Amino acid sequence: MNDVKIDRAAMGRLAKALTFICGSNHPTTVALKAAAESGLDRDIKTARTLFMRMKPGDRQAAFSMLAD
Repeated sequence: MNDVKIDRAAMGRLAKALTFICGSNHPTTVALKAAAESGLDRDIKTARTLFMRMKPGDRQAAFSMLAD
């Protein structure tokens, strides 16, 4: 899972999925939205770190929502 590359567009889709799963005010959701909008390396790194710290079940649920 640590090798997964998440591009800017995918971060935007993940943010939408996490809005449903965790809520729009969840720190990871906010970070993913910011990274998708700005595209800055700093924002992307922060979003990825927060996403990887989430519970595995929540991460998997978000990825599952992207597959549909």
